Amino acid sequence: MGNGAKASMKRERNQKDGKTAKSQTKSNEKAMNIQCQVCRQTFLQTTKAPALLEHASNKHNKGLADCFPTVSQ
Repeated sequence: MGNGAKASMKRERNQKDGKTAKSQTKSNEKAMNIQCQVCRQTFLQTTKAPALLEHASNKHNKGLADCFPTVSQ
């Protein structure tokens, strides 16, 4: 039995178990819920205030409250 046959058998077995492949990219897209109010760039929900402040000061010469009013320091 070649590797191709093994792979297809494993795919069939996983389908029977109800397992499906999960994409990390799709999960990350859903988690992009912090948005800059100036340029509308999105950031992951786990992004910390210092990184957001860096974006605000480097890109827009503004403060954290100007670009991200919902984020607290």
